[in-house]
Amino acid sequence: MGEPVRLAVVGAGSRGTTYSHHAVQSGRAKVVAVAEPVPARRAAFAQRFGVPAAAVFDGWEALAAVPRQADAAVVATQDRLHVAPALALAERGYHVLLEKPIAPTLAEAERIVEGAERAGIVLTVCHVMRYTGYTRRLIALIGEGAVGEIVSVEHLEPVGWWHFAHSYVRGNWRREDEASPMLLAKSCHDIDWLGYVIGRRVRRVASFGGLYHFRPDQRPAEAADRCLDCSLEPTCPYSAPRLYRAALRRRGSGAAAAVDNPSDWPLSVITDDPSPDGVERALRSGPYGRCVYGCDNDVVDHQVVSLEYDGGVTASFTMTAFTPLEDRKTRIFGTHGFIDGDGRRFRLVDFRNGRDEIHDVDGQGDASAAGGHGGGDAGVVEAFLDAVAHGDPGAVLTGPRESLESHRIVWAAEQARLTGTVVSLD
Repeated sequence: MGEPVRLAVVGAGSRGTTYSHHAVQSGRAKVVAVAEPVPARRAAFAQRFGVPAAAVFDGWEALAAVPRQADAAVVATQDRLHVAPALALAERGYHVLLEKPIAPTLAEAERIVEGAERAGIVLTVCHVMRYTGYTRRLIALIGEGAVGEIVSVEHLEPVGWWHFAHSYVRGNWRREDEASPMLLAKSCHDIDWLGYVIGRRVRRVASFGGLYHFRPDQRPAEAADRCLDCSLEPTCPYSAPRLYRAALRRRGSGAAAAVDNPSDWPLSVITDDPSPDGVERALRSGPYGRCVYGCDNDVVDHQVVSLEYDGGVTASFTMTAFTPLEDRKTRIFGTHGFIDGDGRRFRLVDFRNGRDEIHDVDGQGDASAAGGHGGGDAGVVEAFLDAVAHGDPGAVLTGPRESLESHRIVWAAEQARLTGTVVSLD
């Protein structure tokens, strides 16, 4: 093994910490610089990864203003803060691991991709679903001709009722004008993954959905503005105290470590002090203690996308809040066979001989951020480090242009949803 890849991290929140953890744990990288505007988070990150004081910056601007500190940079800021640091660091010769989505708009995403191409650096967007053991096995089966030619696919993303309330009602991705549309923020993974599995380009897209439940007109008359003051809290499915106190108990019992949760998600999102007192303060005064019917959220809580690919192949994708938080569910319908998968195992039926068999895949954590997205978080980091260490962009499963194309499909789906039309992609 050669010298470790030196990493600078822009954004020391949940995702930045997670990717850094996997990079260092692999033994193939070292975090040598961090840029983070929140003082407590910046200090905790620097201490955790042993970043020297001279390489601790209060923002990406300060990092970009000094001579290049590292071989590569992890850009894990909020969605609307990707463009400037990604472009500036690429221009200075940093290879870039960029949290998805690339950017909230097509024009901004194109700027980032074109900037990376001009700079000649490796740009990797964190489409982590491609890197799980489950996906590798599925792609192998399809490549072996297990189902013949794919004719259609059904794909479900079960976001999870409490996860949706955490991230998309109370949390950072609750508003399109502060983050991005739900389909882009959460499900650009899935649109990218469907293209990877099907292996064809999308030609037409239609979509339907909206914000059905998390609205003021759904609020019970007795509900209070904050969960701690609400008489309905003990029986409310979206109770913030129940969610975060349970996470605190798991953390105290060592359960978080058992699933390799380097960022203590979701507690690390609601407070920089994940102690009992810190969590209670967050519930009392922070955004994560609000009633889900009294927030300023506007992203959809359910959406269906219909996709037509080259040659007439079709796929349907459903994103919904109203499920347990589980692995994606996928059914693949082929000319010679059928696959029904749930993120951990496949049922494969071969029409040619009638064989009906189960394929188990080794578990690598669950589908949540706490579970490492089924091994996808570690997988994308490993691929990026390979690409940087060996100067081989082909080590990454999704190139910048391919990521941009899947984002274009998402924006076309949003246009279709908002206008009630079928949108064609050139």
